[in-house]
Amino acid sequence: MLRNMRIFVFSDSSLDFKEVRFFRAKVLGSGLLIGLIALTATLLINHFANDFLGLGYNSLSIVTAENRMLKERVRNFSDKMEAIQHGLDQLHLRGNELRLLADLSRIDEDTRTAAVGGTKFPATNAFLTGEAGEILDNAQTLIQQLTREVRLQQSSYSEIAKKFEYNKKFFAHLPAIKPMAGYYSINAFGMRIHPVLRVYRMHPGIDIANDTGTKIYATGDGVVRFAGRTNGGYGIAVEISHGYGYTTFYAHLSKVLVRRGQAVKRGEPLGFSGRSGLVTGPHLHYEVRLNGAKRNPVDYFFDDVDAARYRLQLAKAQ
Repeated sequence: MLRNMRIFVFSDSSLDFKEVRFFRAKVLGSGLLIGLIALTATLLINHFANDFLGLGYNSLSIVTAENRMLKERVRNFSDKMEAIQHGLDQLHLRGNELRLLADLSRIDEDTRTAAVGGTKFPATNAFLTGEAGEILDNAQTLIQQLTREVRLQQSSYSEIAKKFEYNKKFFAHLPAIKPMAGYYSINAFGMRIHPVLRVYRMHPGIDIANDTGTKIYATGDGVVRFAGRTNGGYGIAVEISHGYGYTTFYAHLSKVLVRRGQAVKRGEPLGFSGRSGLVTGPHLHYEVRLNGAKRNPVDYFFDDVDAARYRLQLAKAQ
């Protein structure tokens, strides 16, 4: 019916009725314009009224702002983790210094890189795209690297602590001091003419000359293996087992102050020097053995300020 409807209006100028042309289009256009104005007004009112219609505009802006803030916080967090990584790098260098002091090999860069190298996480963050995904991937990779680095340093420092504890006991048992005051020859250890038998033979220790009755001391912690008179030319002697493969032997004593099985500490008196056995004068015959092999005792006189000079002279004499 609307399609066939025709509208006429009276014209004062022509004193006649004229048909209104395009009436339907004008009505529709006016309706659309009024609707657009109403929609625009409604959206403005909805925006300023905190989205009372629930269209989600404010929610989207909030999510966008939160996303921007989270990305910034992740960046800041990554910067802090990089600072922590720098601190761990310094800890690694210090740890290697301590490893050398503890007689452990350093952790080289190849070993460290293999131990702490990180991996990306594309599958975990597949729901993220663009910058957000890249930021989170980098942060997760750095976290994994830091975690592995901390574990590596924990393991290294634990090993250092165990080695220091071992060294503390080892150095206490190591024969490391001169057992008696007195003079000793730099050529005493090795092949020489025996002063009594006058034959060329191996002298497995050194002779420290001093008056009879000079006190003799244990050169390291250990347990007395033998104390008393020997059947050979060493006369009265003391032998100490220090552990770690080391033993020391003290001969030609005039008197012993310890007994077999007794635990002794470095610097504890063992007896007094003398001239028992096959000797030409009072002195102490002293030996150091490592796993049964005779060692030059001079190399173990760490408390003797002249030891370095004696070793230098000995090297020149050979």
